[in-house]
Amino acid sequence: MVERRLIAIEGLVQGVGFRPFVYRLAAAHDLRGSVRNEGGGVLVDVEGEPDALESFVSGLAVAPPPSAVIDSILAAAAPPRQYGTLNIMESADASERSALVLPDLATCDGCIAELFDPADRRHRYPFITCTDCGPRFTILDAVPFDRARTTMAGFPMCAACRGEYENPGDRRFHAQSIACADCGPTLRLEPMVKDSQAMRGESALAEAAESLRRGEIVALKGLGGFHLACDATNGSAVCRLRMRKQRDAKPFAIMVGGLEEAGELC
Repeated sequence: MVERRLIAIEGLVQGVGFRPFVYRLAAAHDLRGSVRNEGGGVLVDVEGEPDALESFVSGLAVAPPPSAVIDSILAAAAPPRQYGTLNIMESADASERSALVLPDLATCDGCIAELFDPADRRHRYPFITCTDCGPRFTILDAVPFDRARTTMAGFPMCAACRGEYENPGDRRFHAQSIACADCGPTLRLEPMVKDSQAMRGESALAEAAESLRRGEIVALKGLGGFHLACDATNGSAVCRLRMRKQRDAKPFAIMVGGLEEAGELC
């Protein structure tokens, strides 16, 4: 006998790969229906055998995505509608509700491995992300967290990214910040010299690094604005940066390669 459940999940469940997680769990229990972001959480509307539904609801809190935080799970019975498929639906309007949205997430081990794998199509792509990592709060224009409501809306997915986005078995299944060198943001260096052409891609990165080595100050546009950077071991460059920022004594943030290097400076 087929039964139906409406399940409302509240907490940090948007922008963390929660809908793909729900989709896979529902598919494993042979359920049909839909999952979508709604207001401050996720709404699941599924049908199936009673035992499968009970096991599915119990499983939601067992192994959610690593960055998810579930505050509550409320399930209610509803009249069956004889759904024929299982889908991730377009999010509902959140004009009257607020959602908890994660801060930007550090690049995960999986993406780091791809970043430095010469055989991977995202090899050395600086804006690599997946459902477990990458920008969240910084690129968000409105909730719920969907690509159309982020700054990524201006970067239509290429065929390869679209294939990953729509593949339930891919770790970028419904990753809202998915991108690659063919369709996503790119690096660009704007030189200070008048009439000089901008550099792009690897050449832009190489020239920015060389500029720092020469003791120059580089304005780095990141996800949340501009950072003024210089070589922290170059006293002259640091003095010029202090003058420009009018910061005579306040310490600057320093970036190092790891904890071991940080320990050598402390």
